[in-house]
Amino acid sequence: MVHSTPLLVGTVAALHRYPVKSMLGEALAAAIVTGNGIKGDRAHALIDAATGNVASAKRPQLWRSLLGCTARTDAATGAVSVQLPGGSAHVAGSAVLDMILSSLTTRGVWLSQVPPEAAAVERSHPEAVLAEGLDAPVGMDSLTLGQGAPAGTFMDFAPLHLITSATLAALCATQADGPLETLRYRPNIVIETAPDVRGFPENDWLEGTLHIGDAVAVKIILASPRCAIPTLAHGALPPRPDALRAAIALNKVDIPGFGVQPCAGVYASVLMAGSIRVGDKVTFTAA
Repeated sequence: MVHSTPLLVGTVAALHRYPVKSMLGEALAAAIVTGNGIKGDRAHALIDAATGNVASAKRPQLWRSLLGCTARTDAATGAVSVQLPGGSAHVAGSAVLDMILSSLTTRGVWLSQVPPEAAAVERSHPEAVLAEGLDAPVGMDSLTLGQGAPAGTFMDFAPLHLITSATLAALCATQADGPLETLRYRPNIVIETAPDVRGFPENDWLEGTLHIGDAVAVKIILASPRCAIPTLAHGALPPRPDALRAAIALNKVDIPGFGVQPCAGVYASVLMAGSIRVGDKVTFTAA
């Protein structure tokens, strides 16, 4: 249905930034949104010396240990620090940190703020990971980073990833072992929808526009295919294979160029930059 006036769809329930790709990140009360997404999001990533690829836990056989690290941005200086599984923290750009991360991953790596030319990540086939295990040599795809984002970013596809409380509730309703943790899906923006909204409302937002708060507008460009990352240990959280199985069972979407994929949430590009806060209203206008 096309709406001639914006339709209120919810409010901002949470904001998240991940200063280093494939590491745990930080919750925010407010954020600046630029054309590249939330300021400071995925500002750094590890580069694999052997391949030149960007390290991503989408290939858990090599990189799942990164989800034991937490990256944070100093509010005053903008410096990024990485807290390691043992609790010690080091500032990004330190040669010592590169050595520690190389030891942690058993790969030669360095932390970079500049994506390599034609930067790519390897994405293991997620259903094969479920079937054969995290260390199995399963099939994978090599994906060019940021196909829906401005050049020079470490974004998987687009500047922003959004998910609704309705989608999270639908995924959690399948679980006998308790709710699925939101952070497993690594959203930038969580939108609290009305209690009577069911299923996966983001699927109906494709090509439409969301206005968030007073200034920011984003275009919904793609349903978000889920990789193996939600199934992995995230810091103290244990592995949870059902985090992917729920999306496989409930929300497979035919995505042009990607085929039929289990999805949760959507990707968005930025039409109007500005500031957003937890509690901001979110309205939708169809294309």
